[in-house]
Amino acid sequence: MKLMVLILNKTEVLEHLLKELAEIGVSGSTIIPSTGMAKALIDCDEYSFLNSLKVILDPDREESRTVLTVLKDELEEPALDCIERVVGDLSNPNTAIAFTLPICNIRGMNKNIK
Repeated sequence: MKLMVLILNKTEVLEHLLKELAEIGVSGSTIIPSTGMAKALIDCDEYSFLNSLKVILDPDREESRTVLTVLKDELEEPALDCIERVVGDLSNPNTAIAFTLPICNIRGMNKNIK
């Protein structure tokens, strides 16, 4: 089993992405509003040098979404491919970051997911 972590900056595609993930067999996710470090520090006087980043950062985007999903091993690659298909090239700025981690122990999950 894997934990897939998706930090989605392109939040306007979230609903479509969740539908596409469900179609490939992803049965559930936890979605958390999140803010990046640079965005959080941009208005801090102590880090005023970050104000120059306002030109690079999307000033209208207040939050991103962090999506946590437990996956069967065989869904890891299809899920990552689905994210890139919906979100676009993840090497482009202001899209998303996705990665997976192994899950060594799990309790409290629906037995059908295992």
